[in-house]
Formats: sequence, C-alpha cells, structure tokens
Amino acid sequence: MNKLNLSQIQSPISNELKDFDKSFKEYLKSDIRLVEFAIRFILSQKGKKIRPLLVLLSAKMCGGVEDRSFRGASLVELLHTATLVHDDVVDEAEKRRGLPSLNKIWGNKISVLVGDYLLSKGLMISVDNEDFDFLKTITNTVKKMSEGELLQIYKAKKLDINEETYFKIISYKTASLISTCCEIGARSSTDAPDRIEALRNYGEYLGIAFQIQDDILDFVGRTNVFGKIQGGDLKEKKITLPLIYALNNCTKEKSKEIIKMLKKGVKGNDIKNIISFVVNSGGIDYSKNIASEFTAKAKDCLNIFDDSDSKTSLIKLVEFVVNREK
Repeated sequence: MNKLNLSQIQSPISNELKDFDKSFKEYLKSDIRLVEFAIRFILSQKGKKIRPLLVLLSAKMCGGVEDRSFRGASLVELLHTATLVHDDVVDEAEKRRGLPSLNKIWGNKISVLVGDYLLSKGLMISVDNEDFDFLKTITNTVKKMSEGELLQIYKAKKLDINEETYFKIISYKTASLISTCCEIGARSSTDAPDRIEALRNYGEYLGIAFQIQDDILDFVGRTNVFGKIQGGDLKEKKITLPLIYALNNCTKEKSKEIIKMLKKGVKGNDIKNIISFVVNSGGIDYSKNIASEFTAKAKDCLNIFDDSDSKTSLIKLVEFVVNREK
C-alpha cells in the first residue's frame, strides 16, 4: 500500500473539491431523460478526480481558486470523462472501475453520443463565459490525444515501436491532458507567463511518469477488479517502455521470437513468458529509473513557487503517482 493517500494530497483544497462536485453536477443537467440517466450512471462510477485536483491545486498555488478555476476543472473533467466513454466503445470494454461500462448497458451508439454531449458541454461552458484561452488550450489537447491514440494503433499493427515513438505517444495521449489541467489551473488565477509555463511543464513530466508507472504495472502490478489486468497491453499488442528496453537488450533471435508471439496474439503461458523475459532483462528496473527522472523534473518545475500547502500536495502527488501499486 502507498504510505501517501489522496485524502492527504486533497487536504489544502478539500472545501473547494466539494464546491467543484456541486458545480460539476449542475453543468451536467439535461432536459433529455436518457441523457440524465446516462449522466447519473457515469457519476456513480466515482474516480480519483486527479484532473480537477490538479486544476484546483495549481490555481490555489498561483493565487487562489476562483469561479474560473471551477469552470476550468469542469472543462477538463468533462473532456476526460468523454474520452473514457469513447475509449470503452473503441476497446469494446465491458467494465469501467469494476462496474458495467456505459456501452455494455446502452450500446455503442448511445455511448458515443453521450461522449459527444459531455465534450460539447465542456466547450460551451468556456464559450458562454468567454474563457477563450481555455478553449485554445483544450482544443490543442484534444488534437494531441487523438494523434497519440492513432499513432499507438498504427504502431500496434506494425510492432516496430522505439523509445522515441513511445515517448511521443505517451506525451500526446496521456501527458497532454495532465499538463493542460495544470496550465488551466494556473491561467485561472494568474497571468504570469513563467508560472503558467512552470505548471504546464510540471504536468507534462508528471503525466509521462504516470504513464510509465502504468506500463510497469501491466507487467508486475497486482490484479484486482478495479486495477489493470496483468498483461493487458500485451494482449492489445501495445509495446511499452519495459518491453522496448528488453527487446533492445537481447539477441536478434530472442527479439524475433517475442515479436512473433505478439503478432499471433498472446495468451496464458505466452504472457507469463514475456513478463519473465522483461523482468529478467532489466526492463522494469530501467523503466522505474526513467520514471524517477521525470518525477525529479516535475518537482524541479515547482521551485519558482513559494512554499505552501498546495505546493507540498503537488510534490506529494508526484510521489503518489510513481509509488502506486495499481
């Protein structure tokens, strides 16, 4: 278990998070009953709310949480939720956080439309309040996330991914939204370019470390109903950092053997064998070291800020991300 927990990290903005929950539910209201049912179902699947947490902590560290901060937090949470709904359709997922997914209950068509509704709601919040700087930031993020996902799908077919491409994928697909959360939080309470840039970079490095840890857990994480299924990335032919390192540090014959296994589709003993190969080749240790480098970079970005409870929480969040076990 992690020594740190999210409630400790949330403590500087615990009241603001309660206010966010209220405003977020208000934004989601609809006159269409089917939409209301779907939204209630989504809200019942409580996540960690890492993204609103980042927005509000960044805002508080830069001056204070304003109404604009809540709108920014709602915008990123709506975008994140929309992408989860769409991802479940693309992945044909039957569960989300241990419960049936939206598409499992209502089907793909309704799920896609609900995802579109969530995204449009977020954009309208910004338009109605003339938060045009938020719109510019989030539009670029949606573009990057889409490009990252498409690049990963393309590379899963070719199975020729290298480290450079891997970092581009995770920077676009994962880190871009986390970076956006921190940037929007900063923009909601300051105009200082150096502070905005520092938090944007903090979010980028945090997001990369987060994804590397996620990829490590696919090989060595504990499997449970809420966590990742071990070897899930291998089943989807996703080549991540631990495997890239292992393939680059073995014989050509062994590398060809592993790629051949992935091409035909892995299951059972294949997964166990590849996991053992990655662990024994040093892929996990190497990836942990790289993740640690990015966490150090993330913490360094906060040096320009005065000490505060919010700053301490952002530092703790970095530690929480790379030490989590699921």
